[in-house]
Amino acid sequence: MHKIDFYKMSGSGNDFIIIDNRRGMVAESNLSELIPRVCRRQMSVGADGFILIDNCEEADFKWHFYNSDGSRPEMCGNGARCAARFAYLHDIVGPEMTFETDAGLISAEIVGERVKIGMPDPVDLKTDYPIKVQSGSRVVSSINTGVPHVVLEEKDIERVDVFNLGREIRNLEPFAPDGTNVNFISLRGDGRIAIRTYERGVENETLACGTGSVAAALISAYRKNLPSPISMLTRSGSVLGIHFTRRQDRFTDIYLEGDARVVYSGELWDEAWEY
Repeated sequence: MHKIDFYKMSGSGNDFIIIDNRRGMVAESNLSELIPRVCRRQMSVGADGFILIDNCEEADFKWHFYNSDGSRPEMCGNGARCAARFAYLHDIVGPEMTFETDAGLISAEIVGERVKIGMPDPVDLKTDYPIKVQSGSRVVSSINTGVPHVVLEEKDIERVDVFNLGREIRNLEPFAPDGTNVNFISLRGDGRIAIRTYERGVENETLACGTGSVAAALISAYRKNLPSPISMLTRSGSVLGIHFTRRQDRFTDIYLEGDARVVYSGELWDEAWEY
């Protein structure tokens, strides 16, 4: 019986299966079948994403991040926080570290159960432009914070059909061929911004999205001249802190801060994916 040690971790409601693969326990040839099956809820462990921790010469470690469908985005903010705390708990690194991602080197700092990570500088900021959907025309903004995001401001975020409208926008021609993540936000009276996100690769609404929260915070800062830091209220109820420096339409020194909790550890049996 082939068994693989793993951790199940949650970053503000975004959940991940994380494996220390520095000894090559998981072969790349198996990933296309392994990941969608072990990430399938009810039939296996279930998760929004799958993370392998690997050796790296240029940084403290390297990660390989996958969405639950097996696709590989360049970056995931909530996953990065969980990967950082995983590496710290396994004595791979100290409380301050850098690790390699497809979006470049990421820095991280551990403070208890919370992790603060440095994010790549965003690109392709574009605000207040129209798109056509089945229900008519909508005004959106977009930015790439490691992966592409569209942001729509809503008066009543609870009534938004995130799944259907998010999926429609995710697949629109202007965002082809790779598609985009879609975020719906609402500014609250307490100064926080509520957010709901449809994530490509998961192909559903998730309880939180780190890169989406960064995207929404930066677009809100640009459109409404909001100062740093900005608190994002995710669907899980957890709050993500977005820190940044703004110089006109440029954002630098971007940090995402939030929880990275260990849910449980265990062993994946062959039966977790052989069905």
